[in-house]
Amino acid sequence: MNGSPPPLILNMKLDVISLILLFPIFIFIFIYCFFFPKSKSTTQIGFKNYPILGTLPEFLLNRHRFLEWSTQVLSHCPTNTAVFRRPGNIHGIITANPANVEYMLKTNFDNYPKGTRFISLLQDFLGRGIFNSDGEAWRAQRKTASYEFNTRSLRNFVMETATVELHTRFIPILETAADLDQVIDFQELLERYSFDNICKVAFNVDPGCLAGDGNSGSEFMAAFEDAATLSSGRFMYAFPGLYKIKKLFNFGSESKLQKSISTVHKFAGHIIASRMEGRAKNPDEDLLSRFMGISEYSPEFLRDVVISFILAGRDTTSSALAWFFWILSSHPKVEQKILDELKTIRLSSGKDRREFYSFDELRQMHYLHAAISEGLRLYPPVPVDTKACLKNDVMPDGTFVGEGWFVTYHTYAMGRMESVWGADCREFRPERWLEEEESGGGKVVYRPENPFKFPVFHGGPRICLGKEMAYTQMKLVAAAIIEKFKVEVVVTAEEKNPPEHVLSLTMRMKDGLRVRVRKR
Repeated sequence: MNGSPPPLILNMKLDVISLILLFPIFIFIFIYCFFFPKSKSTTQIGFKNYPILGTLPEFLLNRHRFLEWSTQVLSHCPTNTAVFRRPGNIHGIITANPANVEYMLKTNFDNYPKGTRFISLLQDFLGRGIFNSDGEAWRAQRKTASYEFNTRSLRNFVMETATVELHTRFIPILETAADLDQVIDFQELLERYSFDNICKVAFNVDPGCLAGDGNSGSEFMAAFEDAATLSSGRFMYAFPGLYKIKKLFNFGSESKLQKSISTVHKFAGHIIASRMEGRAKNPDEDLLSRFMGISEYSPEFLRDVVISFILAGRDTTSSALAWFFWILSSHPKVEQKILDELKTIRLSSGKDRREFYSFDELRQMHYLHAAISEGLRLYPPVPVDTKACLKNDVMPDGTFVGEGWFVTYHTYAMGRMESVWGADCREFRPERWLEEEESGGGKVVYRPENPFKFPVFHGGPRICLGKEMAYTQMKLVAAAIIEKFKVEVVVTAEEKNPPEHVLSLTMRMKDGLRVRVRKR
C-alpha cells in the first residue's frame, strides 16, 4: 500500500543470510543426531546440550514454541531450574522456582540488575526508560513515579478516565456489534481502550483511538506493536550479533524495526511538545508533568519515559483482559459466579446496571478479583523476565550462577508447575485465591499470593508501581462488560486451542480474539 515490500519478502531476505550461516550447523546437528541417537529409555533432565553448540540445536527447533518447550523442560527438573548455553558466550539459567525468584528479585537484588545485554538489545526502542535502566537512572525514575502513584488524586483520575472511556466509547461499540451481529477483534478493542486510557492518565492527552478519530494514534499503535515484537525478537537470534549486521546494512527485520521506532519516537515527541507548550498555561499534575519538572531531563529522555508508560499501561492490561475473556468463554460456571457477585453488589448499593461502579464497589468484587488473578497466573502478560549476574553466586536450590550469566525467571512456566500450584495447576480455578474471612461469618474474600510465587507484577524493589491501578481498571472493564454482554469466542476449524501467541515484550494473541457479543 505504501510501496514497500510486504513483511513476507523482508523475512525471506533475512532468512537467506540466516540459512547460509546456519547450514553448517544443521549438517552437524543431523550427523550428531543420526550417529548418536538419544536412548528412548532415558529421561532428559534440563536442556539437552551438544558439544560446542550447547542448547542451540534444540533452541532452533523449538523457539517458535519457546514458552511451551521451556515449561516442559523445567517441569522435569528436580528444582524447576535448568542451565541454558548457546554459542556467543550466552550462558545462564532459567528458573520457575519461587525461592530462586525471591533471591534474585529481593534477597540479593543488587547482584541481579537488568544488565548490559538486556539493555543494549532494547536500547533502540525503550532507550533509558524505567524498564530498561539500572542503578541511579532507575532509582531516580522510580522515585519520581512512585510519588504520583501513591496519591489519591491519581486513583480518582484513573477511575474517572477509565469509566468515561468505557461507557462513552467501548460499550457503545459493543452495543452496535451486538445489534448488527458482527464478529469483532476483542483484543484490538482492548488495546485501543487501554491506549486511550494511559495517554489520558499519564500525559493528559486524548488520542481518540477507540473513538475512531485518532489516525495518528492508530498508526502509532501498529508501529509500537512491531517495535516491541521485533526488539524482543533479537533475544531469539541463533547468533547474538546478527541483528547488529542487519542493522548496519538496514535490511530485513532491522529495517522494519527502525521504521517502526521512528514512528513511535515521532508520536512520543509530539506528546512532549504539546505538553510543554500547554504546561505554561495549564500546569497539570499528570505523570509526565512530574518528569518534565526535572530540569536535567532532556526531551529524548522524556520520550523514553512516554514509551515506558505506554508499554506498561497499554500492552500489559489489554493482554491480561484478552486472555481472561478467552478463558471465561469456556467456563460458564465461573462467569455465572461473577454475575451473581455483581448482582449482590448492585442490590446492596441500590444501583441499577446503568450506573457506574465506584472504587469501593470494585473492592467488594472478591470473586472477580480471584478470576482475573487466575487468568494472570496461566497467561501472564510478561511471560519471562531476565536479569544479569554481576558476581558468581549460588541460588537457594543449589544452582551455580556465574559472573556475566543471564538469569531468567519464567512466570508462564511457574503457573504450570505442580511443585508450585499443585496437581491442578493447569486448571482455571479462581477458588484457589479465596478464603473465609478471619472474623468468621462465612464471608469469602480474596487472598493475595506471595509475589515470588506469583511474580506477574514482579517483586522486591522493582515491584510494579501500577499493580493496584491495573487491577482497578481490569475489574472495572470486566464487570461492566460481563454484566451487559455475553462474549462468545468465534473459533474456526483451523484455529488452535489455546490460540497461538506472539512472544513479544508482552504476550499477545497472534491473530487477535474474534468474538460475537450478545446483550443480556
